[in-house]
Amino acid sequence: MTTADSRSARERIIDTAHRLFYQDGIRATGIDRIIKQAGVTKVTFYRHFPAKNDLILAFLRYRHERWIAWFRETLAREMANGGTLPQALPATLAQWFATADFRGCAFINTAVEMADSLPETLVQAREHKQDMMREIAAFLPDDRQGAREAHKLALLVDGAIVMAQRGEKGAEVLSLLRECVADSLKR
Repeated sequence: MTTADSRSARERIIDTAHRLFYQDGIRATGIDRIIKQAGVTKVTFYRHFPAKNDLILAFLRYRHERWIAWFRETLAREMANGGTLPQALPATLAQWFATADFRGCAFINTAVEMADSLPETLVQAREHKQDMMREIAAFLPDDRQGAREAHKLALLVDGAIVMAQRGEKGAEVLSLLRECVADSLKR
């Protein structure tokens, strides 16, 4: 069993920042709050992260690793259960949308919040979305594989995420996504 005390200070800081940045936003989350909730000293914090921007970029790398692994595994499981991509993508997203802590895409949120003051967030957001497209492309039918088709489907996924973030998490959004993915694959 992992407890806060068994994790390194760096792990506790990143995990705390991940939770707070995603829950409340980056600008709304102060370093002192992260230090307190992570149970570290200021000296320890600044030894690992000399500036908040360093922590923001570490948060995005951490979030990317966790989310892409979840997305890959969940989409693969949905496909293995006899699903097609038009069924599996909405089913995968439905699981995420139903979580109590769902706040939309951390990369879209961070890009909107931080792009002017920390342009590196746009680079990480772009890389994240490219990886998401590669995960989707892996499940495209052989005759439909390619960056353009995966890009179109990723656009649909991002639209569904934004709609869910603004409160439209219901069956209608997922049904529309299913229909749009199916239409895209018919062409």
